[in-house]
Amino acid sequence: MAWFVVIVAGLFEVAMAYSLKLSDGFTRPLPSVGFVAFALLSFGLLAYALKSLDVGTAYAVWTGIGAVGTAVLGMALLGEEASPVRIVSVALIVCGVIGLNLSGGGH
Repeated sequence: MAWFVVIVAGLFEVAMAYSLKLSDGFTRPLPSVGFVAFALLSFGLLAYALKSLDVGTAYAVWTGIGAVGTAVLGMALLGEEASPVRIVSVALIVCGVIGLNLSGGGH
């Protein structure tokens, strides 16, 4: 259950980053409020999951979901470049998170 919470927290982190972009430097009220709400949800869920998970691995998974999700969202919805180097870099982040879990840190 705690890993599911980390995954949901990571997805809220992606929503937080997207809202930050849409807020246009906190000049647009609705995306700015969304940023704050998603940040609170993301950090709150991560804090809850850390009651039963190792901090290093859980934090790496959370940030990995945020980094990969935000990069993919940027390429898919915001017109950011989807170069081969960027795609390979995203894949390397995924491999690193999987590696941490396989090394025993995901218990």
